[in-house]
Amino acid sequence: MILDYITWSVHPAIYDGFVEIRWYGLFFVIGFAFGYYLVGKMFKHEGKPESWLDVLLLYLFIATLVGARLGHCLFYQWDYYSQHPVEILKVWEGGLASHGGAIGIIIAMWIFSRRVTHENILWILDRIVVPIAFVGMLIRLGNLMNHEIYGHATDVPWAFCFILNLREWEQGAAPIYSAPSHPTQLYEAGAYLLLFVLLMYMYWRRHAEQRPGLMLGVFFIGTFLSRFFIEFVKNDQVAFEAGMTLNMGQWLSIPFVIAGIWLVVRAMRRPPVPIRYTDDKSKLVTKKHDMQ
Repeated sequence: MILDYITWSVHPAIYDGFVEIRWYGLFFVIGFAFGYYLVGKMFKHEGKPESWLDVLLLYLFIATLVGARLGHCLFYQWDYYSQHPVEILKVWEGGLASHGGAIGIIIAMWIFSRRVTHENILWILDRIVVPIAFVGMLIRLGNLMNHEIYGHATDVPWAFCFILNLREWEQGAAPIYSAPSHPTQLYEAGAYLLLFVLLMYMYWRRHAEQRPGLMLGVFFIGTFLSRFFIEFVKNDQVAFEAGMTLNMGQWLSIPFVIAGIWLVVRAMRRPPVPIRYTDDKSKLVTKKHDMQ
């Protein structure tokens, strides 16, 4: 039966020589580099100091790593990590939670706004969610390369058979494949890619950034509502989720979806805020409000 489906045997490492380079890490770096470039274009478009970029990148990197790691330890395996706190530092062994990363980024952007931009926190959040959606897509592709976070067994024609004994296989053992399963990494990657395209359109074509909180709200709804539904066909991440009507990922997604709906309604009920843009000749111009 395995031959009737997609046998996924891609190695997690691109290069396994003196220094191991893994797809997951490469995608992570590409995502941050692309985000740096895209937010830089936004800052230039709005006449903001380029010096903010390096500081922003540092804040985001630390917030994403610390938040995602602590989120996994607190939400999914606190019983273990509360007894082995030093293990929390071993990020390289895996265990990152997107909900924790989101909370970490929000806290970091609040500090960044107070210390650097002196703007409302929604100003920076509305802009960074655009590349974050793209980064989310790359991270799920990294999960695909790592043969992790996939779904229930299924007979759909696009089912993937993943390697179960990954560590032993990397050391030369014969592969043992899972039953054909939902490639939920691709489901989420596709959802985040569509969200990225939508947010790009909203910023560059519809000037949604003139309604503070609108893009952040759309991001919350698009990210966490898709996550909520995909979780129904995804395997449990930890043992205590067995038997739960809604798993931990779904419960954690609900507050973000509610917050997203509130942000969108709030933004659309308020008048747009004019933004002074810079044209190619570095002259300040004000665009008309397209978001009606």
